[in-house]
Amino acid sequence: MDWHQRRKHLMSHNMRPISKTTGTPSVAALDRSLVLLEALLRDQEGRSVPEIATQVGLPRATAHRQVATFLRGEFLRRLANGALVPGARLLNLVQHLDHSHLLVAAARPVLRGLAGRLGCVAQLGTLDGDMVTYRYKTGRQAGKFFTRVSQQLEAYCTGLGKVMLAHLSEAELESYLATGPFPPLTANTITDPAKLRLALDDIRLQGFAIDEQEIAEDLTCFAAPLRIGGEVVAAISLSFSGNAPDEKMRKRVTAYLLAASGKIECVLTE
Repeated sequence: MDWHQRRKHLMSHNMRPISKTTGTPSVAALDRSLVLLEALLRDQEGRSVPEIATQVGLPRATAHRQVATFLRGEFLRRLANGALVPGARLLNLVQHLDHSHLLVAAARPVLRGLAGRLGCVAQLGTLDGDMVTYRYKTGRQAGKFFTRVSQQLEAYCTGLGKVMLAHLSEAELESYLATGPFPPLTANTITDPAKLRLALDDIRLQGFAIDEQEIAEDLTCFAAPLRIGGEVVAAISLSFSGNAPDEKMRKRVTAYLLAASGKIECVLTE
């Protein structure tokens, strides 16, 4: 008997199913409500509530009471033709959620620890089109740092951006490089597309990127990718203001950075 069949069996006997992942007993009524809500939203055939109730193993009367609750709470809305669709409250909730919430939740404790240990600013970002979107920032100097959560910056001149550009498909990278040459922000900014391609090749091979004062003259940033199922979905970075770290410090930072990336990836795939 698979998990879904077992859950259906337990609910039909009004028992509390055991969590699939933790072994912790769940709240049976809530479990049934969520199963019904999912089935209603997935329905593409215009089936009635009793038909869907039968599908998920719920008594019809129970299903009708739950639907009434969803309607009152605006998690569902009934159209003039009787169809049930997502309600205003559910739509408002969904529009504030995306995969970055998962990434930040997995990375937050790791990045906080690193920022405290190394005295730097730790950040997480995603690549959205041609821009890096900053999703999380932590560290004692985070408030003084020029980036902010939800801000977007160019990818070619940031550690986060370069490490994610390095893992684009060949077609995507060609399309990006075709938008160059790129405006210089400091004397160290790589502006030539051919030179940027070579730098990205090196980043792909070594597994991390360094922004060598390319976006700001007093800033050095180390970045590494985050993968889910082998695909790079985000990146993390450790940023240091003032004098550039010496070689010993660079080795220490990259070791911590790569270990942190691996730890976060393990959390994401557990």
